[in-house]
Amino acid sequence: MAIEITSPQNPRIKEVIRLRDRRGRRRQERFIIDGIRELRRAIDSEFEILEVFYDEAMVQDPKISQLLNTAKDLDAELIAVPERVMEKLSYGQRVLPLIAIAQTPVPISLEDLSPSNNTLIIVLEALEKPGNLGAILRTADASGVDAVIISDGNKDLFNPNTIRSSCGAVFHLPVISTSHKELITWLDGHAFQSFATRIDGAVDYTQVDYTGKTALVMGTEATGLSERWNNENSIAISIPMQGIGDSLNVSTSCAVVCYEALRQRRST
Repeated sequence: MAIEITSPQNPRIKEVIRLRDRRGRRRQERFIIDGIRELRRAIDSEFEILEVFYDEAMVQDPKISQLLNTAKDLDAELIAVPERVMEKLSYGQRVLPLIAIAQTPVPISLEDLSPSNNTLIIVLEALEKPGNLGAILRTADASGVDAVIISDGNKDLFNPNTIRSSCGAVFHLPVISTSHKELITWLDGHAFQSFATRIDGAVDYTQVDYTGKTALVMGTEATGLSERWNNENSIAISIPMQGIGDSLNVSTSCAVVCYEALRQRRST
């Protein structure tokens, strides 16, 4: 049976609100999941759900009731709240029917990956914006990428913006944060070919072979890739631009290259 919290000033409500902030997530070792689809995908990927806050007036749909029962069967605590409390818990102007709290998992490392002869990974150098990371994860999941590796960048993988932008793909896809040095050693040790996407890349992205062990390397939103990705460890590729702009958003660039890789892999 669910417990009930009626006041936005309740200490438990305040603790949940602190999970919107990176420091709160780090201190509590928990994170917030906004919405029905995202919670379902977290459960399907066997994340540990600790609590589910829900507005009884908004969860009359049988599918939502079933999801709550599934969370309860997995030992999550169900907490009924009125609309005014859900407004406090929700992000922005959108009031959600439910919000879940999950345990932050132990991070996985490069050694947890077992690449095959056709493994495809995305490498993100120093990427910081959670919305872009989420969009890239959504693309990666949709296009058959096996893992996403963040090199010297954002380690806050379960930012609510990342979860929302990924549509829950962050729960399904291996995401690893590591250093550039460790990454290069791992790529070399597993005989990966690496393609670094650059504005001034000498090779059109459609003119390279993405089959086999392949790493697609993307840079930051502001400055692109650093000089640490050079001719010694990668091939510089570019996406032709027909208008006044010199580049695409990093998540859009990633989608373009990922689907070219998927096209080639389907053809072999």
